[in-house]
Amino acid sequence: MTALAPSPSGFRIVLLALATVAFAPDTATIAVAGELPAIASRQRAEKKSFTDGEIVDGFLKTAFGAEYHLAGRVDRIRKFDGPVRVFAESDRADRKAQLAKVVADIGKRVQHLDIAMIDSSEAANVRVKLVRDRDLFRTISSFYGAEKAREIRTSLDPQCLSGFRKNDNFEIEHSDVILTVDNGDFTFLDCAYEELLQSLGPINDTASVPWTMFNDNVSMGYFDVYDQYILNLLYDPRIKAGMTVAEVKAALPDVLTDVRIWVRRVNDLKE
Repeated sequence: MTALAPSPSGFRIVLLALATVAFAPDTATIAVAGELPAIASRQRAEKKSFTDGEIVDGFLKTAFGAEYHLAGRVDRIRKFDGPVRVFAESDRADRKAQLAKVVADIGKRVQHLDIAMIDSSEAANVRVKLVRDRDLFRTISSFYGAEKAREIRTSLDPQCLSGFRKNDNFEIEHSDVILTVDNGDFTFLDCAYEELLQSLGPINDTASVPWTMFNDNVSMGYFDVYDQYILNLLYDPRIKAGMTVAEVKAALPDVLTDVRIWVRRVNDLKE
């Protein structure tokens, strides 16, 4: 896909947040995130209790705006309005297996999101390209053009990235995710979760929320409770693509009540 080429009528290309994560080498390939010491230690120390204000603040800061965008307005809710099907392009079976676990985990923890892997690129609306680190800039150039790729590398120096195309109703029509495969398990999983989740809509990185993986200073490697709140708010049917901040704020109290019940249940959290 050439992201800067003219798109069909009513479409815009938005470049999602680009993760700049620390290199975290691992001694062996481990498919299950919970088995990685770097992830297990973060899960043990994870904050899981939040006030309504803390959750709403993070949601508004990530669901509106964009860390870096090429075109189109960023003051509306953007989300898929229908099933999300993910295709992975790679010759690395181990990384594809890890990615499949990430997708399944996201599907398990976001109540109203129908997301699954698929074997056909033609039927997918999220395409994940898995590349070697040395090929990252070349791949970005193939997606966004050489000039934009140089701008991205200069301003953000990403380890991985994602982008989406939306229609006039702010519904995401297609997302592209680029992940590197050769920087260790922690880095791969950290990138996979962040970029896949951001490709679903909460695109704006923020340094002011310390609990979200959408903060470039935070590395998780798994789907943390705080970000589960953000994604469950976004994909609640009452939060619709194209909503303004004012419209979302009016709907959030009722939505948050139901989301709290779901997140507590799926994570076996105490009241």
